[in-house]
Amino acid sequence: MPKPDPAKRFSSRTAARDSLSERLLDLVGDIPAPRTTVSRNPGVRTKVLARSTAIKAAATAGTLALPPGPLGWLTIAPELLAVWKMQRQMVADIAGVHGREDLLSREQMLFCLFGHTAAGAFRDVIIRAGERYLIRKAPLSALYAIANKVVLRIAQRSASRLVTRWIPVAGALGVAGYVYIDTGKVADTAIALFQSDVSIEGEASVAEPVAATRKRVPRKPAGKA
Repeated sequence: MPKPDPAKRFSSRTAARDSLSERLLDLVGDIPAPRTTVSRNPGVRTKVLARSTAIKAAATAGTLALPPGPLGWLTIAPELLAVWKMQRQMVADIAGVHGREDLLSREQMLFCLFGHTAAGAFRDVIIRAGERYLIRKAPLSALYAIANKVVLRIAQRSASRLVTRWIPVAGALGVAGYVYIDTGKVADTAIALFQSDVSIEGEASVAEPVAATRKRVPRKPAGKA
C-alpha cells in the first residue's frame, strides 16, 4: 500500500483544528487603533507603510523558519500569527491614512488580510463593482465559514512549503520572500478598499474617502444676479 503523503497529512490536520480558525477570528475582531492620521498624499504614505511592514514581517517569518526539520514545523503557527498581527496593524494604519477608521470591522479586516488568499470565500460578503464596494454585515456563522476556508487554503499552502524546513538558510529566505510579497498584496487590497466608495448593507449613506471629498460652493438662486 502506498504511504500517505506527509504534506497532505499535515494539511488535513492543520485545517481540521478549529483553534486556528478561532484565533483568526479573534485576531480580526480585536482591531487596533490606527497609528497614523489623514494624509494629504495617501498614495506615498501607504507605500511607505506597506514596504516597512513587509520588511519587518519578512524578517520575523524568516527568523522563525530557521529551525530545521520537525522543529521548524512547530514554528509555522507562531509565524502565521506574528505576521497576521503586523499585517492587521498595517491595515488599520492604511485606513487611518485615508481617514476611514469607521470602516474597520471584522468583515473588512478579514477581507484585507485574506481576500487575495481565498477570494471565493468572500463573494457573498464583499462585492466589488468598479470603484465601489458593497459590504454585507455577516453573522458569526458566516465568518466562521470564511475563516475555515481561509485556514484550509493556508494549510495547503504551508504543506507545500514543508520541504523548505529541511533547508534552514535557503528555506528561511524563501519563507521571508513569500511573506514580503504576501504583505504587499494585503496592502494593495486595503488601499483599494479604503480609497473607494463603500456601501454598508443596511445603511442608506455611502462612505466616501476623506481625500476625495470637496467643498461645494452653494449655487445662486435662479433669476438673481
